[in-house]
Amino acid sequence: MSANINDNEINDIVNMIIADFDGGKNIDAIKLFNNPDKGEVKELVEHFFRIIYPGYFRDLSYKIYNPKNSFAVTIEDVFYHLKKQIYRALDYSQTENKLNDQERDAESFRICKEFFGRIPKIREYIETDLLSTLDGDPAAGNFDEIILSYPGLYAITVYRIAHELYLLNVPILPRLMTEIAHSNTGIDIHPGATIGKYFFIDHGTGIVVGETSIIGNNVKIYQGVTIGALSTRGGQKLSGKKRHPTICDNVTIYANASILGGETVIGENTVIGGNAFITRSIDANSRVSMKNLEMEQQTNDHKVKKEELDQGDVWYYNI
Repeated sequence: MSANINDNEINDIVNMIIADFDGGKNIDAIKLFNNPDKGEVKELVEHFFRIIYPGYFRDLSYKIYNPKNSFAVTIEDVFYHLKKQIYRALDYSQTENKLNDQERDAESFRICKEFFGRIPKIREYIETDLLSTLDGDPAAGNFDEIILSYPGLYAITVYRIAHELYLLNVPILPRLMTEIAHSNTGIDIHPGATIGKYFFIDHGTGIVVGETSIIGNNVKIYQGVTIGALSTRGGQKLSGKKRHPTICDNVTIYANASILGGETVIGENTVIGGNAFITRSIDANSRVSMKNLEMEQQTNDHKVKKEELDQGDVWYYNI
């Protein structure tokens, strides 16, 4: 038998929680109509895929008889909604002089126009990523399969869109976009990272690429790889400083390797083996692996078999 509901007690609970909203905490701010809208940003990402890959994604709510007319409507619609989100995001700009409403409107239009001018460049880079994925994965049947189902290409596509907004100094919005990709794929690429052409992510789950990472052309990384900071104990004092590694051209990084530190440079044509933990620079044309790790296997009769694996301490040799 349920307890009797006392309206006064419910009102007391509601009033107590609402009163707590005035406690001066950072989480108390109520900006329902000023913050960028996460739901609308997610829709923007979906619409951008219809622009980046015009033959693969469409709005099922209406029929298409003339594709180019449909693309024109999509582009105009995305421009309008992106401008609105940029307008809201500019309220968080770190510039000393805050823009008034008219100035924010003009600036959001300028940024949006410049960003759309960069879409051909974004599509050029993504084309190379697509080619690299097909070339690098024997399990890939064709381009269609990669575009429609590969989490790596999805995360790279969202990153390349967000990165251009990041370069245009748009606050919050680029990070919202890459976190949508992170939630969908388990791949966490900060929009501030610099990544060259022909970037290939295989599988992808658990990959982390930090804000100040620099990744060259024709780089391949596998699941669980971290390209991160050696230490974040400095907190905000480290903001804007080079905290993440530089990965040169033609580098392959296998599963669960961790490469850390802003001064760490992985030379070109190098292969980093799985589970490697690297905090110093590696010469070009090298092979890096782990050694002297012991594996213990216990059978049903409790006999223990020990085997020394060719892994453990980092070692490498030039090719």
